[in-house]
Amino acid sequence: MKTYAITPIPKPRMTQRDRWKQRPPVLRYRAFCDEVRLNRISLPDCGWHVTFVLPMPASWSKKKKAEMSGKPHQQKPDKDNLEKALLDAIFEDDCRIWDGRVSKVWGEKGQILIGEIS
Repeated sequence: MKTYAITPIPKPRMTQRDRWKQRPPVLRYRAFCDEVRLNRISLPDCGWHVTFVLPMPASWSKKKKAEMSGKPHQQKPDKDNLEKALLDAIFEDDCRIWDGRVSKVWGEKGQILIGEIS
């Protein structure tokens, strides 16, 4: 299993205007894509499991953080938007991907874990 210290960012809804207007969600997404490419993250066409570890809010107590660490992340961002952002950052044309699994969990800091499905 490979671990990358990159905080996952969902793919935002983008418009033609985003080519010149510098909206914060689009800037965060573009920075995420650059970081994925810089780390040379790769995926095979099938048989992979990506786990997105989303950071817990700083406002949570230590007790709540300890309780929620590693538990399923069941709120926004949606897992399909996280997957879409990663695949679009890795592949120019991701239509060849036909099989893969995605999960999202809580963690102390943002990470992307990539393993193979056995």
